[in-house]
Amino acid sequence: MKDLSIEDYDYNLPAEKIASHPLAERDLSKLLIYDNGDLTEDVYRNLAAHIPEDSLMVFNNSRVIEARLIFSKPSGGKIEIFCLEPVAECGQVQVALNRTRDVSWTCLIGGASKWKPGQVLHKPFLHGDRGLVLNASFVSRSSEAFVIRFTWDSDELSFAEVLHQTGSMPLPPYIKRAAEISDLTRYQTIYADEAGSVAAPTAGLHFTAGMMTSIKERNIKQAFVSLHVGAGTFKPVKASRMEDHEMHAELIDVDLDSLKHITAFTGKHITAVGTTSMRTIESLYWMGIKVLANPSIKTSELPISQWFAYENGNAVASPSEALSALQKWMLNQHQDRLITKTQLLIGPGYRFRVANALVTNFHQPKSTLLLLVAALAGKNWRKIYDYALNHDYRFLSYGDGCLIRIMSYEL
Repeated sequence: MKDLSIEDYDYNLPAEKIASHPLAERDLSKLLIYDNGDLTEDVYRNLAAHIPEDSLMVFNNSRVIEARLIFSKPSGGKIEIFCLEPVAECGQVQVALNRTRDVSWTCLIGGASKWKPGQVLHKPFLHGDRGLVLNASFVSRSSEAFVIRFTWDSDELSFAEVLHQTGSMPLPPYIKRAAEISDLTRYQTIYADEAGSVAAPTAGLHFTAGMMTSIKERNIKQAFVSLHVGAGTFKPVKASRMEDHEMHAELIDVDLDSLKHITAFTGKHITAVGTTSMRTIESLYWMGIKVLANPSIKTSELPISQWFAYENGNAVASPSEALSALQKWMLNQHQDRLITKTQLLIGPGYRFRVANALVTNFHQPKSTLLLLVAALAGKNWRKIYDYALNHDYRFLSYGDGCLIRIMSYEL
């Protein structure tokens, strides 16, 4: 995997194939079904018919926050701030979003060269009939990001509420338009619950209440996990070899009941809805491996690095053993929620431990998301993508998707 060349996972994606808006009805997006080399077509509305009865589907219920802020300078110039994640001293994302009066976040800055050191930016807004101001102060910068301190004069408003009133949906950079009011609901899954993502878990954007009902009617169980998607999901792989690419780390949040549910279905059939759900449940397996090796492991030692699975690929514990060990560890720690990070990189050569199938959109060339698809479908990933390109499928976040139902380890 470390020697893999990202150039082998390139393809031509014409701009007109990239969906700039979602379809009027979420569940009428096309669904391409890959079954051990065979391709058939349907629409998302009929997805339940293609999932085995008495199986499990795992969804990412992370909610996208209005992470994009535009500040105006006194001169009229614009500074764009894209909130990525809170700094460590402000706590995990849920804690930081609930803070009042002040918080510091790691951010990307558009127009940073126009922001003079020491200059505080101001963004007035209304809360009811009261006028308030969101202030942004430059704290520090690293090679790729900035630390910005936000302040506002209110003990009532959390930072999440401030963002809701002053920010906009962080549409991906390949959608060449400004966010619209409709994006507040359409760039959000219907089951979004835990705020913290700065990009949508897009496979779930197709699901409707009717689909969720049809899934239940086939006795397909549902489990919800949270992986808060970072802007790194759009980061292209620029290194010629994967060994030189640093995978973005993302926060996962899984409660004990969901972990028990997933454990109960290991050895049966589990469908991950989205690459984020896939990375989460596979990361849980590797955390279980860590616990089996060290039952007294600390929470701070649980995060999974991008190469951990490859360096420990000879692990012989079954998914049930690993996940059961992680459950026992949580109980011993008196934890009903596991909040940690994963940097797991899934690419060709990876052996899936927990999931049997994946529902996902069509991803950018030379991306880690495409590598995950290639890990699941083997060299036939090109067959899937060539078919979609030649049959008017819409690509990327607001586009169509596919169900990769039977795994092939052909590389």
